[in-house]
Amino acid sequence: MEEKDIERLLDKFDRSTLQDFELAQGDFRLAFSKRTVQNAASATAPTAAPPASPASAPTDPAAPPAKPATDGTPVPAPLVGVAYFAAAPDKPPFKQIGDHVSKGETIFVIEAMKMINEVPSPISGTLVKQLVDDGTMVEYDEPVVLIKEDAE
Repeated sequence: MEEKDIERLLDKFDRSTLQDFELAQGDFRLAFSKRTVQNAASATAPTAAPPASPASAPTDPAAPPAKPATDGTPVPAPLVGVAYFAAAPDKPPFKQIGDHVSKGETIFVIEAMKMINEVPSPISGTLVKQLVDDGTMVEYDEPVVLIKEDAE
């Protein structure tokens, strides 16, 4: 499948009401999804990489349940790819630790299949921690940053 064909499919998918689309031809597999970060009300740009299933950890009934991070709300990767915190190596980062972010503002991008996918903040608050290094491969649903939500 050629790039122009993929772009045409992506455009049609973007304008459709479909939430997921998958195409397989021999060894070639293409998947689009309109899943949003933490079920935000607005749809994000469709992605061109299939979401990987989260790894299932063995559970021990005697072990206490895992505690969520208390110093902020984790923002997970909405797809598998390489996370970048700036638009280009010679550009400043979208946001730095300690910066205020508004809901919907781009906080990092993920490159998947040579497509750049912006990841918006699901909440307004302060960026308190970057959990992965710039240029790191991230898995679907892997926490990438922590944001401490603004007090209401």
